[in-house]
Parts: sequence; structure tokens; C-alpha cells
Amino acid sequence: MSTLYLRPALPVRQFGFTPAAEIVRDGTDAVVKVEVPGLDVAKDVTVEVDRSRLVVRGERRDERSEEQNGRSLREVRYGAFRRSFRLPEGVTAEAVSASYDAGVLSIRVAGAYAGTETHTVEITTGTPAVEAAPETSEVEAA
Repeated sequence: MSTLYLRPALPVRQFGFTPAAEIVRDGTDAVVKVEVPGLDVAKDVTVEVDRSRLVVRGERRDERSEEQNGRSLREVRYGAFRRSFRLPEGVTAEAVSASYDAGVLSIRVAGAYAGTETHTVEITTGTPAVEAAPETSEVEAA
């Protein structure tokens, strides 16, 4: 069975947060965009190809401290995430590249849509496109 496009895998029950993701087509490539603002992608995010799946995982840690009128307020938010996308047959790790800009992790999967173009078949009239098989007759021996 051939997968013609990247698609998210079934959701995994998890604790933490799930960053938004979208998949767009750019020629024969697929570009997966994952919103991870405020994360240090060099430290907190990994992109892997594992058994025909593109896996993006990471962890968000956010600590804030504030003092006001002699009182201290400290908030700590954290959570891990994992997003997984099924890759089309024949796509290898070498076809995957990633970049980060303005809070968006962009992952390009080169050739993800290669070979998926629609081909229109011409319809002719008057002449059968498929020749009928010759009839076979059984000859009984006397």
C-alpha cells in the first residue's frame, strides 16, 4: 500500500501540550510546519525519522517570578510533546531537513509527493482498447 501524502499519526494520549501543525505541498515536497514559539530548538526539540515516521518531540519549560508588595509569585509551566507523521513509501531520512524561524519549525520532506501526479487517459471510440481473448473450443476425442 502506498501513502500518497504525509498525514498525522493517530493521537497519543500525553501530558503537556500539543503544538499546532500543518502540512503544505511545495511542488513535489511536503513542508510540515510546527508552531513551537519560545522554545530553544537546539536544546528542547528533536526531529527524527523512525520506522517510516517523522517524529517531532520536545519539552517546554517556562518559569516566571514576580515580587509585588512584599509578596513573591512564582509560576512554573512545563510539558513534553510528541507529534508523529507517517511518511510515504520510499522517503528516507536523507530527504528530511529542518529549519526554525519566528517560532515555527519547518520540516521539508523532499519528494514526498513525487509520482503522485494525476495522469489523464485518453478515451477512444470505435476501436476496442483491449482485444478480446480468442475463444477456446474443446474437441472431444471419439
